[in-house]
Amino acid sequence: MRILLVEDDESLGDGIHKGLKHYGYTVDWLTDGRTALSFIKVETFDVILLDLNLPGLAGLKILSEMRAAGVTTPVLILTARHSVEDKIKGLDSGSDDYMTKPFDLDELSARIRALQRRFSSNRAAPILTYRDIELDPSSFSVTAKGQEVNLSRREFSLLQKLLENAGHVISRDSLNQCLYGWDDEIDSNTLEVHVHNIRKKLAGINFIRTIRGVGYMAEKENN
Repeated sequence: MRILLVEDDESLGDGIHKGLKHYGYTVDWLTDGRTALSFIKVETFDVILLDLNLPGLAGLKILSEMRAAGVTTPVLILTARHSVEDKIKGLDSGSDDYMTKPFDLDELSARIRALQRRFSSNRAAPILTYRDIELDPSSFSVTAKGQEVNLSRREFSLLQKLLENAGHVISRDSLNQCLYGWDDEIDSNTLEVHVHNIRKKLAGINFIRTIRGVGYMAEKENN
C-alpha cells in the first residue's frame, strides 16, 4: 500500500515515516501543502495522512481542492486540534477519518487498514480471502491451502492489490506506484520478478493473468 504523509513537523514526520515503513507500507513524505496538492492531483496513493497546519496551503484547503478536482483517495487527518468543532470541519471538508496528536502507531496502522477495506470494492472483512488464499494485512501474513507462505513486503503489497481488484486489470504504472516511493530505484523488470515470485510461491493456484502491454489482473472468482 502506498501512503502519502503530509506533515511539516520534521521530528514527528520522520517518526511516522519510519514507523509506517516498518509496518510494510510504501510511504512518501511531503512538508509543504501546495506541493502536496500538486502531487495528489497527478499521482496514485492508497491513503493520504494529512496535517492541518501546513506551510504553503492549509490542510483543509488541500482537502476541499482535491475533492473538487475529483480525487477520491481516502484521507486521514492528523492534527493537534482536539475540539469537536475542528473534527466536524475536517470531516465536512472531505476527510474520512480524524486522529489527534499524540497517537499510537499501532492504532494509526489499524485505521489505515480500515480505510483501505472501506474503499476497496471487493473487500469488507479484515482478512482478505480468495480461492484457497487468505491474506491478513494486520499481521502481514498469507496462507495458501492452510500453509503459511513467506512473501517479501513488496510481494505482499502486490498480491493484496491484485486480490482487492480481482477481475480488473491494473496497469504496470499503478502497480509500480503502489510498490515504490520516490526514493526507490526501480529496474525495468522488477514488477515481472515480483509476479514470478508470487506465482512460484503460490504454486498450484494459478490466477494472475498477464495483460500484455498493459499490466496484470487476478481472475475474478466464480460465484
